[in-house]
Amino acid sequence: METNSLSRCSFVLCLILCLGFELVQCSVTYDKKAIVINGQRRILISGSIHYPRSTPEMWEDLIKKAKEGGLDVVETYVFWNVHEPSPGNYNFEGRYDLVRFINTIQKAGLYAQLRIGPYVCAEWNFGGFPVWLKFVPGISFRTDNEPFKMAMKGFTEKIVNLMKSENLFESQGGPIILSQIENEYGPRGKILGDAGHEYMTWAANMAVGLGTGVPWVMCKEDDAPDPVINTCNGFYCDTFSPNRPYKPKIWSEAWSGWFTEFGGPIYQRPVQDLAFSVAQFIQVGGSFVNYYMYHGGTNFGRSAGGPFITTSYDYDAPLDEYGLIRQPKYGHLKELHRAIKLCEHALVSADPTVISLGGLQQAHVFSPESGACAAFLSNYDTNSTARVMFNNMHYNLPPWSISILPDCRNVVFNTAKVGVQTSQMEMVPINTEMFSWETFNEDISSLDESSTFTYPGLLEQINVTRDRSDYLWYTTSVDIGSTESFFHGGELPTLDVQSRGHALHVFINGQLSGSASGTRKTRRFTFSEKVNLQPGPNRIALLSVAVGLPNIGGQFETWETGVLGPVALHGLDQGKWDLSRQKWTYQVGLKGEVMDLVSTNAVSSVDWMQGSLIAQKQQPLTWHKAYFNAPEGDEPLALDMGSMGKGQVWINGQSIGRYWLAYASGSCNGCSYSGRFRPPKCQVGCGQPTQRWYHVPRSWLKSSQNLLVLFEELGGDPTRISLVKRSVTGVCADVTEYHSTIKNWHTESHEKPMEFHKAKAHLQCGPGQSISSIKFASYGTPLGTCGSFQQGPCHSPASYAILEKNCIGQQRCSVTISNSNFRQDPCPNVLKRLSVEAICSP
Repeated sequence: METNSLSRCSFVLCLILCLGFELVQCSVTYDKKAIVINGQRRILISGSIHYPRSTPEMWEDLIKKAKEGGLDVVETYVFWNVHEPSPGNYNFEGRYDLVRFINTIQKAGLYAQLRIGPYVCAEWNFGGFPVWLKFVPGISFRTDNEPFKMAMKGFTEKIVNLMKSENLFESQGGPIILSQIENEYGPRGKILGDAGHEYMTWAANMAVGLGTGVPWVMCKEDDAPDPVINTCNGFYCDTFSPNRPYKPKIWSEAWSGWFTEFGGPIYQRPVQDLAFSVAQFIQVGGSFVNYYMYHGGTNFGRSAGGPFITTSYDYDAPLDEYGLIRQPKYGHLKELHRAIKLCEHALVSADPTVISLGGLQQAHVFSPESGACAAFLSNYDTNSTARVMFNNMHYNLPPWSISILPDCRNVVFNTAKVGVQTSQMEMVPINTEMFSWETFNEDISSLDESSTFTYPGLLEQINVTRDRSDYLWYTTSVDIGSTESFFHGGELPTLDVQSRGHALHVFINGQLSGSASGTRKTRRFTFSEKVNLQPGPNRIALLSVAVGLPNIGGQFETWETGVLGPVALHGLDQGKWDLSRQKWTYQVGLKGEVMDLVSTNAVSSVDWMQGSLIAQKQQPLTWHKAYFNAPEGDEPLALDMGSMGKGQVWINGQSIGRYWLAYASGSCNGCSYSGRFRPPKCQVGCGQPTQRWYHVPRSWLKSSQNLLVLFEELGGDPTRISLVKRSVTGVCADVTEYHSTIKNWHTESHEKPMEFHKAKAHLQCGPGQSISSIKFASYGTPLGTCGSFQQGPCHSPASYAILEKNCIGQQRCSVTISNSNFRQDPCPNVLKRLSVEAICSP
């Protein structure tokens, strides 16, 4: 791609000048049109890839695919809680090696955007804040509060100085061209009034004062002070304008999909609408677009916030959770980026002229004095194709679409016409009998007195655990007289427990009596069930479980969780017995956590029971372990946890994350790309587990004797767990003839003529695979979509033979869509297309 070549040349020249001559510096500035890098205005396409949500071994491939997808910039948040887990103690190792991640971006020839925050939201535990920050005396988060500002400034300086020491800012010859301070503060600042405005202004001035040599941005902050650029986040940003006429339009989060929560459906954003929103932003003068997310990745460990956010952070991104290309989203956006780059010279040199082409149709025309011309033809009608006249030519615009004309004549891209491959991905079991299980039951009959304390009343969970564990035991005793009516045929008493936690397991005399949980939208829930009590003393043990700390909302550091009551028995002869104020014994975490059962060095320290008894009696609060050998190949791996209940899982001591077989509720009634998108519009997975598969990074595995440990809260069946590989099982193409694609293109004015050629259908299987058969092929007017194609009234008899000849046995193939290639015209004077579905096999 020639723009990348130019970028590399200017980057290398700048690096040589910066390193060799102290008087010459690289620069990043801005004007009303664009970010200006070394004197050149740029249309920049960016994508979010969060380094802790993948492994260092994945980074190079992810960034390489991002570059091949047409990105210029990789963006990431910086996560305070993983870098400073305790005050003054820093961690930049492994998945937290920020310098290595930025260097990998630079090595690929891309720019970087560093969103320091340090509040990140991001569906990340506690919004990225370390939990110890909550306990700093006198602190109040994200307001004009001196303890908070002191801590925030200290961490921001730490990151900026680290980047400076590695020469990673563009002003030093590095790749970082933009930094962000704070995050989506505007709505919160308005609620706080003067205190919010004072804090926001302080944060901006503090950041600018750090002297990075590159611009700072603030997203969703309408009153960001100069020279900070305010930016937009959302599904659409076409109506956004910066707060000063000399600042560029930057879209710092173009939401490519949406996150998922346990118990909810999967949200998918059609690529046609995503492409439409990006083209719409560019046509009104936008010059920087960042996809959030380009690769979502995985919330390993207990990093997911919310609460209730799933371990998967796939986000329906162009690169899926496992780092594989998601088609057609990746390919269609790649074509969009190419088309936008064709227009770059005109876009950065002129303001658009808007011409009405009809009631719901417009043309945005960029005509700089150089003589170049680019146009975007838009149709906002959500139902009907529009035939419009522009520049003395007719154009057909599908519903809810934008056509891009880099020379104001030829359409090289339309947002609604997807001409790239669709990939069918499946989770394929490797060996369902590869695990030999052993178990260890968490002893709930008694607590370890050395790790417990007693207090009169109910305590808030995070104040006790300091988030060292998801688990907190609340235990008390009640003495029941033998004359109670329910011992003599009466109705059993009811235990009511009101919790602000996220899940709760209730044990009466060591036996599980029941469980309850809340949702992301409700901070409180109630357990209310009949309980079996015995004459004399009865032990009531409540295991309160956190499923990630809040990551968004006003003063979320003050939100409470845990069993805060009331806790009461109903139906006794004496009536209601409120237990809330009596003495409770507390224990943080599980005995298995204290014994470090997940470690390869500690598993032999307890007596594990052989797995032959597991299926016979599934116990709650049970640890399970097994050893397995790494499977051959390089396909991404996952654990199928569909037979389990709720808990956590580790591989060789590293936490894959929380699992929960919570079934998705909601309405999954199909999806149309046209019209404004919101997550409930396009839902899938209703009635299925929100998350069944859990990513196992290949780099975490040894060739043999890999230790798998899981803690099951409810009593699932580990004998049915299997290791699966994520594979491309089929690919589809659905391309219209004469679909103009770019053969040669250049971003510098129009020094070379643009050439067009007939469309091709491209098919590509995954690594190590080839096309084994053609399931469907039709050149003509086929019907349906990938997976459900059917022959239409017009069909070339040669369709199967042509595809089989060109593709069988190949890892990738392409077929030109033309009458001559298919031997004859099956239906003259009819616009035809080729639809293909192929099977991929090892």
